[in-house]
Amino acid sequence: MATETTNSGSCCGTGSCGSDATIDVHGVGVGVTTVYKVSGMTCGHCEGAVSTEISALDGVTAVTAVATTGEVTVSSAAPLDEEAVRAAVDEAGYELVGHA
Repeated sequence: MATETTNSGSCCGTGSCGSDATIDVHGVGVGVTTVYKVSGMTCGHCEGAVSTEISALDGVTAVTAVATTGEVTVSSAAPLDEEAVRAAVDEAGYELVGHA
């Protein structure tokens, strides 16, 4: 599991690497789409770390993280427990602010 250890909230410090990270877990239709606000993402690596952790949650079918807006769009078979999403974002080294 990815861990962010820098104090700046950036994995690379420059905020210039990569683009939006999208992980399609199952490639099937989705039931619920929720947009969360996450603080600290600054680059493609950050997006990937958050996407990877959230995609590991049961029921998640797709995740798209966008560092420039701080938004993470999560598609799932059913509504997710916000505390589980918060724990996944924490594991990636970032902070879930709430719903966008």
